[in-house]
Amino acid sequence: MCFAMAGSSGAAHAQELPRVPSAIQEQGKVRVGTKCDYPPEGYLDNAGTPVGVEVAMGHQIAKYSFGENAVAEIVCVTSANRVPALLGNKVDLLIATMAIDPERAKVVDFTEPYAWASQGVVVRADSPYKTVSELDGKPVAFVKGAVAITYFKESHPTVEQLQLDGVSDSIQALMQNRVEAYAHDTPVLLSLVSKNAKLRLLNENFKVTQRAAAVRPGEKEWLAFVNASLAKMAKEGRFREWFTAYANDADMETKLNFWDMSKKPTK
Repeated sequence: MCFAMAGSSGAAHAQELPRVPSAIQEQGKVRVGTKCDYPPEGYLDNAGTPVGVEVAMGHQIAKYSFGENAVAEIVCVTSANRVPALLGNKVDLLIATMAIDPERAKVVDFTEPYAWASQGVVVRADSPYKTVSELDGKPVAFVKGAVAITYFKESHPTVEQLQLDGVSDSIQALMQNRVEAYAHDTPVLLSLVSKNAKLRLLNENFKVTQRAAAVRPGEKEWLAFVNASLAKMAKEGRFREWFTAYANDADMETKLNFWDMSKKPTK
């Protein structure tokens, strides 16, 4: 699903940022692939418009590129199709809850990390499960392409994996009793639990990852510009501004911790 927003022409980024690559300048807009079913990073509002923290990051990079009136062309992607969308030139940049992974690094160029995450598990609030190990031999939902899939294959191989297209599909499978749990990034699970009293997050986290944006291999100028843009938006306090807009609930400070790289566990 896509939602296109035309970027404004002309004018330019802040003086301290590198030069916008000529290919982006000639294109006149920045096309950004984001999640659209993953609050608060990216989701559709009541009008069907993509919004959220990572969506806002894409728009901010467009502003740095073309001026304050610019917006990005937002393309909704999934965990499974985001890399093909980038390599197929449907987007110029992925800001789509993407963990830095050695296999992915063979086909895309990652920026410096802008956030980190652990993996977690949600279950139905009335279910008996207390630990991840209690799910051995049980069906568990995963989003296709998610980091948690590999972890469970290695650490809990008897878990029956149901790999689905997105977050909403996984929650639906859980609420319909087709699975006993749903494993994914802890930050998104916190958001889901805060909005749904029928869900409960297990008090157990695993596999810490770093999240980054991605560009096509070899686009060194663009990579440098995006890296500088990420550093600039962090320095300007944009993440707190966007979390206040899109994730202002009782867990906001906890979720913001995942966007402070100094708070990432060392092990």
